Amino acid sequence: MNLIGPIIAAIVVIFFMGIRIVRPTHRGLVERFGKYNRFANPGFNWIFPIIEVIYQVNITEQMVDAEPQEIITNDNLNAKVDAQVYFKVKGDEADVKNCQYSVNNYQWQIVNLARTTLRNIIGTLTLKSANSERGKINAELHKTLCEETASWGLEIVRTELKEIDPPKDVQETMNKVVKAENEKIAAVDYATATETAADGQKRAEIKKAEGIKQARILEAEGEAEAIKLVNEAAERYFVGNAQVLRKLEAVEKALVNNAKIVIPANTELVNVIGEMAGFLPIKNKEEKK
Repeated sequence: MNLIGPIIAAIVVIFFMGIRIVRPTHRGLVERFGKYNRFANPGFNWIFPIIEVIYQVNITEQMVDAEPQEIITNDNLNAKVDAQVYFKVKGDEADVKNCQYSVNNYQWQIVNLARTTLRNIIGTLTLKSANSERGKINAELHKTLCEETASWGLEIVRTELKEIDPPKDVQETMNKVVKAENEKIAAVDYATATETAADGQKRAEIKKAEGIKQARILEAEGEAEAIKLVNEAAERYFVGNAQVLRKLEAVEKALVNNAKIVIPANTELVNVIGEMAGFLPIKNKEEKK
């Protein structure tokens, strides 16, 4: 009876010592005497203390830096290259086992594999093409890492080039070239804009001259039409009336100079003046009858 208490206490202690809680972001591998025994899912898990050990593996997305390195490009320039690799361990039992039993320290292995792959890819490119084809380099790096880590239980999410920096003197030369190209483009754009403005002004002046020309033509046509109408009116009305006017002027001068005019008997004075002026005589009432 005296042994029951210690035995119960030992069992309780052993029970609490064997409790293991696995978070949702992890999976567990339980080993018994150094040999894989079972898979531990998130939540409550119990192992035999001392006899069994549980190794928890993070299955969330992780990032490793490939660390900067000097790479000789195809045009024999040293470029400082750095990249980042984003990956995660797949959550099923087989892949979690592979990341622990098929590869030693998979994070360190990914870094070295990425560095080696970058040297192989960038070594075939010139410095200029390497800077302009970052997307292609990322795609090739991602493809190679996926193929090489297929048996490691990993998923390579994406790869990102952080930098491709040339030597300082080469960078200065490239900056001068880029500056010269930008100045050239700016000069061409300015010349094009100036030419466009000049062309627009030229067209405006042409339109203005055409408008003035058209206005003068219309004005001349109007004046010609007016002269034509005046000539027609003169030809129709002025010739006969001019003669009458001249006769009236002669009568006026005769009267002014007190000229004597002999008037026949039984003749109207108005008719006499009318005949002198060239008008038809006014008939008497008796003659009208």
